[in-house]
Amino acid sequence: MRTLPEDGHEVIGLDVLGSPYTSIVGSIADRAVVREAVSNVEAVVHTATLHKPHVESHGRADFVTTNIAGTLNLLEEAVAAGVSRFVFTSTTSAFGRALTPDEHEPAAWITEGVVPVPRNIYGTTKVAAEDLCELIARDEGLPVLILRTSRFFPESDDRDEVRNAYDDLNVKVNELLYRRVDVEDVVSAHRLALERAPALRFGRFIISATTPFTRDDLSAVRSDLPTVVRRLFPDFEDIFQARGWRMFPAIERVYVNERARTDLGWSPRCDFRYALERLAAHADPFSPLTRTIGRKGYHEVSTGVYTVR
Repeated sequence: MRTLPEDGHEVIGLDVLGSPYTSIVGSIADRAVVREAVSNVEAVVHTATLHKPHVESHGRADFVTTNIAGTLNLLEEAVAAGVSRFVFTSTTSAFGRALTPDEHEPAAWITEGVVPVPRNIYGTTKVAAEDLCELIARDEGLPVLILRTSRFFPESDDRDEVRNAYDDLNVKVNELLYRRVDVEDVVSAHRLALERAPALRFGRFIISATTPFTRDDLSAVRSDLPTVVRRLFPDFEDIFQARGWRMFPAIERVYVNERARTDLGWSPRCDFRYALERLAAHADPFSPLTRTIGRKGYHEVSTGVYTVR
């Protein structure tokens, strides 16, 4: 909604809350509202969802209504309106319990081929929504690409032990090694997905900063992450120490974006090396777009660190 108009595209924003970027106030659970929104449009980017933070504030039926029924509304109305492409913003949270290996096992190497094992109603409904996308793509011929995005929100970590132990920016830079992506790179992935959807027809893609790790590192990062990072980035400790930062002791999973880089032609800019260079220059490691969007919370009914105040 912020970047497409800059290139001359006409955009229509549908949201449950009004904003400068909202054209239609309404819910994707309302079929009539969806029909109005997709009328005479060429492409749909479906980002609407109840998120993980809403698990504490919404019932399971709410998740089903928005994430599953709402997605079906969008898909079917897109087909009826003759939409030429559909991009669905999903989440790496869909992998759920598959992200956590058994004790003493190497860190999990997460590609699109990993079978999701949803951990909660959020993951369950996002996987179901993905399956609806595939069903409609196969049955109706609507080109649909699914982008499983990793963390890109600017809010603080929702775990008390992490917030209490690390500076917030320290956490986010550490996560660029394996589970975070800059919002500017998320935007570029979505724009490439819009371009490539008619040719690719259907696909799932992990959208996360390019990890420096390989499969050979998986045992080591599970037991002693700082040693691996020191080998790959000999300058990281000096840069971190200047800020009083620390590397995580270990990680459990690594997201792999190879398919997105190969099939979409995606080249994310912000990775751990880029962040180190920016920090060394006393500059912000994340994009201006990240700061411009800022912290929006998850609507007034959210809980914890995600509450709108």
